[in-house]
Amino acid sequence: MGLPLIGETLSFFVTSNSIDIHPFVAQRMKRYGSLFKTSLAGRPVVVSLDPDFNYFVLQQEDKLVELYYMDSLAKLVHQDDMKNIGGDFHKYFRRVILSHFGHEPLKHKLLSQFEDVINHELQDWSKLPQVDLKHQTASKKEKALKLTSGVLEERMNLYPTDKGDLLEKMVGDMGNEAGLTKQFVSHALFGLLIATIETIAPTITLAAKYLLDNPSALQHLTEEHERIVKKREDAKSGVSWDDYKSMTFTHYVINETLRLGNFLPGIFRRTIADIPVN
Repeated sequence: MGLPLIGETLSFFVTSNSIDIHPFVAQRMKRYGSLFKTSLAGRPVVVSLDPDFNYFVLQQEDKLVELYYMDSLAKLVHQDDMKNIGGDFHKYFRRVILSHFGHEPLKHKLLSQFEDVINHELQDWSKLPQVDLKHQTASKKEKALKLTSGVLEERMNLYPTDKGDLLEKMVGDMGNEAGLTKQFVSHALFGLLIATIETIAPTITLAAKYLLDNPSALQHLTEEHERIVKKREDAKSGVSWDDYKSMTFTHYVINETLRLGNFLPGIFRRTIADIPVN
């Protein structure tokens, strides 16, 4: 078995109360450089903090490296053969998610739905004496997570709820995709909920912190949105796709937030061939 590689993200090492690189990584980086061997959860791994090498690794999927799931994760979702279908299933799951939450769904359906939910939440927050941004953002998803957890524990049958939704698509694909069983679909959706809680809430919180720490950026952002509203024939109309595309500075804020605080869970790669580096 080749050594697993960590290089897609360093968020695995980010502490809960800091956006700094964890001392575990920082100390070894100072001692050994941006590429070093160490041990995590009792397994030998190679950690890469080199952007060029990380980019190279991402281009070598199924050539020099393959997706790797640690034994503890496979046991958690009761999928003993997860490591055998990991790469193909990851590609399938990514394709299905993008078809439901990607560019086209956002343009034609999701944008207005997101705005309705956000406006409703902001109205509720305005009635509170103070807002714990991270907790309030995650609270609704945590309720959904508990519900899904109960479904998993009881091993209830899966049935489509809305025509054309993500669940219906995955249930319909069972039997056509390798490893796509009823249990695995439920575990995958459970994992998706975990991923949203662990990424969206801290990212929104971090964006708010950066804006409050940079008044000029907050003013620029506010002015951009005020200009968009003033251009509308009806100031109370919802956000249109043209509005969204015109949010130039808003996209800068989003991209910079993601650059400074990447909260996506780390994904391991396992080497399937020797990789010479320098």
